[in-house]
Amino acid sequence: MTEQATIIAQMRQLIQILAQHNHAYYVMDQPTISDSEYDQLFHQLKALEQQYPDAVQADTPTLKVGGQALSKFESVTHVVPMLSLGNVFNYEDLQAFARRIEERLPNQTVEYDVELKFDGLAISLWYENGVLTRGVTRGDGETGEDITQNVKTIRNLPKVIQLADGSVPKLLEVRGEVLMPKAGFEKLNADNEARGEKTFANPRNAAAGSLRQLDPNIAAARPLAFYAYGIAQCEPHHGLTSMSASLEWLNQLGFAVGERHFVCDSIEAVQAAYEQINRERPELLVEIDGMVIKVNDLKQQQSLGFLSREPRWATAYKFPAVAALTTVDNIDWQVGRTGTLTPVARLNPVAVGGVTVSNVTLHNIGEIHRLDVRVGDTVSVYRSGDVIPKVEKVWPEFRPVDTVEVQLPANCPVCDSPVVMPEGEALARCSGGLYCAAQRIEAIRHFVSRKALDIEGLGDRWVESLLHLDLLKDVADIYHLHEHREQLLTIEKMGEKSVQNLIDSIEKSKKTTLAAFIYALGIRGVGETTARMLANTFQTLEALKAADLEALKKTPDVGEITAEWILDFFQAEHNLEVVGRLIEAGIHWDAPIAPTRQPLNGESWVVTGTLSTMGRDEATQLLQALGARVSGSVSSKTKCLVAGEKAGSKLDKAEKLGIPVLNEEQFIALMKQHGQIEN
Repeated sequence: MTEQATIIAQMRQLIQILAQHNHAYYVMDQPTISDSEYDQLFHQLKALEQQYPDAVQADTPTLKVGGQALSKFESVTHVVPMLSLGNVFNYEDLQAFARRIEERLPNQTVEYDVELKFDGLAISLWYENGVLTRGVTRGDGETGEDITQNVKTIRNLPKVIQLADGSVPKLLEVRGEVLMPKAGFEKLNADNEARGEKTFANPRNAAAGSLRQLDPNIAAARPLAFYAYGIAQCEPHHGLTSMSASLEWLNQLGFAVGERHFVCDSIEAVQAAYEQINRERPELLVEIDGMVIKVNDLKQQQSLGFLSREPRWATAYKFPAVAALTTVDNIDWQVGRTGTLTPVARLNPVAVGGVTVSNVTLHNIGEIHRLDVRVGDTVSVYRSGDVIPKVEKVWPEFRPVDTVEVQLPANCPVCDSPVVMPEGEALARCSGGLYCAAQRIEAIRHFVSRKALDIEGLGDRWVESLLHLDLLKDVADIYHLHEHREQLLTIEKMGEKSVQNLIDSIEKSKKTTLAAFIYALGIRGVGETTARMLANTFQTLEALKAADLEALKKTPDVGEITAEWILDFFQAEHNLEVVGRLIEAGIHWDAPIAPTRQPLNGESWVVTGTLSTMGRDEATQLLQALGARVSGSVSSKTKCLVAGEKAGSKLDKAEKLGIPVLNEEQFIALMKQHGQIEN
């Protein structure tokens, strides 16, 4: 072998390997090598080409297509018209299609080739002597646009073809669709959004918009893929006898074809294939909008012929519509278990994707204003992923003249407490956390938890039973359960001993701390540490209830939004009513001790790893008693790290930042020094 032939063989091998990995990455979304490995192969090929420029191959991926943007696309007349397909939408339509075939092919056995119907842009590709020379859009079926330079940027598209025996067709015209696979589409939109650029509504728009860019470098930057579905011309004739064999032959030439393909011996089998793909549709790599049903035998296709605009031997079997028009009858506000208000559009029922949709969430007031959706509007409803319906578009041209903008309700539709939404927040919430019936279970669960009032025996199952018996309207009712002993005994698996244990646990919980009580109230943004800081700062519940926004913001660990949530909570009349009933029921704590400056006041500490003599919760409480703030993460503001066994990444970060580290023995010594642990 000559040196030139050896170099060309090396180039061909690299081109083939890179093409395989491009297909795996961009089409299958299953990378088989790392980016760095791909780059090494790419640069190896590039180095060979720079050393031997006369041997550069026509289909090399290193060539940058384009340069100057085109001023316009040239028109091209299709030698073989690119006809459209007829449609069927249900099994009855499909059976009628089959009957027409059978009437024109009497006493013949008919097989059906069943393929995915791609939701992309149809194009025609010309290969002359094995080299891609032209790419043309469908256009009106008779005339399309020359997009050759853009087509050459599609990564999974073979630029040079050759048959297994080494021969090359003199002319081959391949038809197929250009798509943007789902993964590539999502990444493109995410990248565009991060850069503040336009995002695309769907993969088809993205693919079509990319192919019709006059600058091919734009198309080259987009994750496009080509899927072949047929042969329009082949010289000399390929000798194939069926549609399915044609697809297999194209696949052997290096063309991607649909990831699902069936050959069916009856129209019943076609229907079964259709139903299978409709179920599997969310898992497919690309968007489809139906199946294409073709007579498999090519001679039978020729015998059946064409109508004016479509072949008699093929039809598109469309999936149920994923979008539909309807009107908004009303907009209600639902309150979730955490108090979040969610607007729900009540629709004039409409079939979307085979399901009747009458309710659609509008997420939040910001989404309502973004869409400018109003009661009475005509809207497009879309089933996202064929599962969750959403309002995709409002049609203002159909809007009645008397519609009004939707406003956030001032009061909770469940309990009438004020609705609050701090500046910068997207979600509005009911402020009546202790009182609101919609939040009842969540409020009770939090109130009785170990770090709050620590009431043993009041699990979720019993809480639901008590709600069913109408014994718990809010958390204050917990302290009146002893008055309903006989009803408690009627609850399944709640015998005399269980009832007494629960009553004893409730009684025991009345003696608590101000910090635990504040935490138990479930104020949004107030965790255990913040509750302790509020107790230390204000010393009494009355002082906390009377605090204004500026006083709250000065509290360690309380930011502006949390301060607003605290203020809103204590301004809600219903919450104050429940708090008053809790105090009346006997919940109390020790009188405040005059505050003194604590040795670790305001310092940020972190506890990590396993301590042998105590749990991390106990270590946290010891530090907080000395005025420290205990954080869950290490930062440059961390004063010290307490590291037990298997401290891990937090210890590594502390050492990297030069933050002091205490082991367990040193920590215990410090606590003894400050009187937190007895010597």
